[in-house]
Amino acid sequence: MNDHIDTTKYSPDPRDVYFTVPNFISLLRILSIPVIAVLVAHHRMIPALAVLALSALSDGMDGLIARTFNQVSKIGQLLDPIADRLLILSSIFALGLAGIIPMWMLVVVAMRDLLMGVLVVLLAQHDYGPLPVNFVGKTGTALLMTAFVTLIVADVWDNLFAHTLHLIALAVGIWGVGVYWLAGCIYFRQGFSLIHDAG
Repeated sequence: MNDHIDTTKYSPDPRDVYFTVPNFISLLRILSIPVIAVLVAHHRMIPALAVLALSALSDGMDGLIARTFNQVSKIGQLLDPIADRLLILSSIFALGLAGIIPMWMLVVVAMRDLLMGVLVVLLAQHDYGPLPVNFVGKTGTALLMTAFVTLIVADVWDNLFAHTLHLIALAVGIWGVGVYWLAGCIYFRQGFSLIHDAG
């Protein structure tokens, strides 16, 4: 079953270990997500930005530590994208509750991530791990996170500059949703191609 897996492309030497520093950092990032969401929903934007900055810093640290000290693990490969997806969903939900963005953005993004979850389950049935993140996926995530941070910053003030910044960030967020879905379509094409080859 495993002879059809391109391990160099889809599984960069992950190990069956759980208690590693990168995994602990990823877990802390996941635990910080509801804190960020509550702060944003209650318009406490300065503390939200502080926690979000720490979360973003940890996102880069766990990957660097994992590669540098050979602590890449299977559970870590799952925790990192889960943290990113949860951060995006909770940020959209919190911004929607705060009346900063339209709630339809939450529905559209949640539908995409739900379908991606189904794809992950289907791939697991054929002994495949998560698909590697592609450039389009990274771009979509970056656009969404840039929009979210800018929307939070714009909400700190109430003046013409802040209103203009809000509109720009909202436009970036809408583009981000489109690119996010485009990446999802690419992942689905890759995933179903692998499933077809496995059959």
